[in-house]
Amino acid sequence: MTIRIYNTLSRQKETFEPMNPPYVRLYVCGPTVYDSCHIGHARSTVVFDVIVRYLRAVGYDVTYIRNFTDVDDKIIDRANQLGVDAMTVAEKYIAEFYEDMDALHVMRADHEPRVTGFIEPIVEFIGVLIDKGMAYPLEGDVYYSVEAFSGYGKLSGRKLDEMEAGARVGIDARKNNPFDFALWKAAKPGEPAWESPWGMGRPGWHIECSAMSWKHLGETFDIHGGGKDLIFPHHENEIAQSEGAFGKPFARYWVHNGFVNINQEKMSKSLGNFLMIKDVLKQYHPEVVRLFLLSNHYRSPIDFSDKALDEARAGLDRIYTLLERMAGSPEIIEGTQRTQGTEVAEEDSDAGSYWDRFTEAMNDDFNTALGFGVLFEAVRETNSLMDAGLSENLPRIMENRADILKMGEILGILFQPPAQYFEERKAKEMAGADIDPAEIEDLIVQRAEARKGKDFKRADEIRDGLAAKNIILEDRPDGTVWKIGNE
Repeated sequence: MTIRIYNTLSRQKETFEPMNPPYVRLYVCGPTVYDSCHIGHARSTVVFDVIVRYLRAVGYDVTYIRNFTDVDDKIIDRANQLGVDAMTVAEKYIAEFYEDMDALHVMRADHEPRVTGFIEPIVEFIGVLIDKGMAYPLEGDVYYSVEAFSGYGKLSGRKLDEMEAGARVGIDARKNNPFDFALWKAAKPGEPAWESPWGMGRPGWHIECSAMSWKHLGETFDIHGGGKDLIFPHHENEIAQSEGAFGKPFARYWVHNGFVNINQEKMSKSLGNFLMIKDVLKQYHPEVVRLFLLSNHYRSPIDFSDKALDEARAGLDRIYTLLERMAGSPEIIEGTQRTQGTEVAEEDSDAGSYWDRFTEAMNDDFNTALGFGVLFEAVRETNSLMDAGLSENLPRIMENRADILKMGEILGILFQPPAQYFEERKAKEMAGADIDPAEIEDLIVQRAEARKGKDFKRADEIRDGLAAKNIILEDRPDGTVWKIGNE
């Protein structure tokens, strides 16, 4: 099996070759916790959650690090606005992050270091850079000297002599070069501060990730990830720091996910289209949001719109509808019970053709868009096989069912019993709808009575009236159920 990954550093797909297989060491930049997480944070976190799930599913032993930046200018500014200390702000939004990500079925990383717990290694790291002539103290601050690192700009493709001074960094006449960046910031009144050889202060943003990845994963590791917005300056500066300190390659593969746009516009607070995860989850089931976030290749931008979310919801409904249909089949229930307790290794060796095709898609730079295409093909074929007859098609149906659930596990969906999924989805969408569930149930009873009395005109009127409100009725042997349709 060969996995190919697009490496931002080389600007091409490369065969993935871990340093020490089957072990894979992966670091992803986590949030700066000064506000609620937005849908862009969700995309990055979900993308790397899937990458880790897949690598583990195909046999790699992954050590996954995702940090929290819990001391930063933005956190301090927010604390001053609220009249509380910075740690109170950080703790509040770390808790919110977990609440959002738990709802989206995002696994916890193996280690989730916080900057405030790594001050000593950060100070040690800065000392190494000063000793090597890569950094210089200045009035209580410490700056990295970008001109001392010959490879500066290799990740972003920017060259120092072509950059416009001050375009992305504040101009400070004290610095040797306008693009020299802070490794340590001298303490200011009322701000969090720690002791250091250069006086009381706190770390700069970029040094934090270099130090935390160094302590958890070593001087060189396999994969470093994050959003495309981090390529410059954050990841560029991480490379300069880490390779400047140790003289070795920092990360071998750089993986960056694309942006989330809102109705074809870049998400921006100034445009008023900054969507928080918690607000999106009030309207849409978490698995719908997750399917949407994975519906494009991770490197491509994705456009958030009601239409896109409705399409994701319709797709997830199709999968759960099949699972619900299977749950009502005695033959499939019996077959499932027979296979329960089967060792994972045996299931892997007997993986069906859809799983094989899914792995082909994922091996090509973790292409979840193609992977979902395979999943929906499996759903269509399985429905057709069930229509054609269970007895003769049961082995293939059971194989497809196992593949569908296995694909769902990698994509982080299909974790609920179908009935629970539809109930939760219904409850979320009813919360924002001008429809009374009790009224719907009463109309269903009236319709049943009308059909019993052969008043089919009245029965059709009730069905059509509910359909006009996007309420779909399904007549089943055990009674009529209703769902909110996909407009």
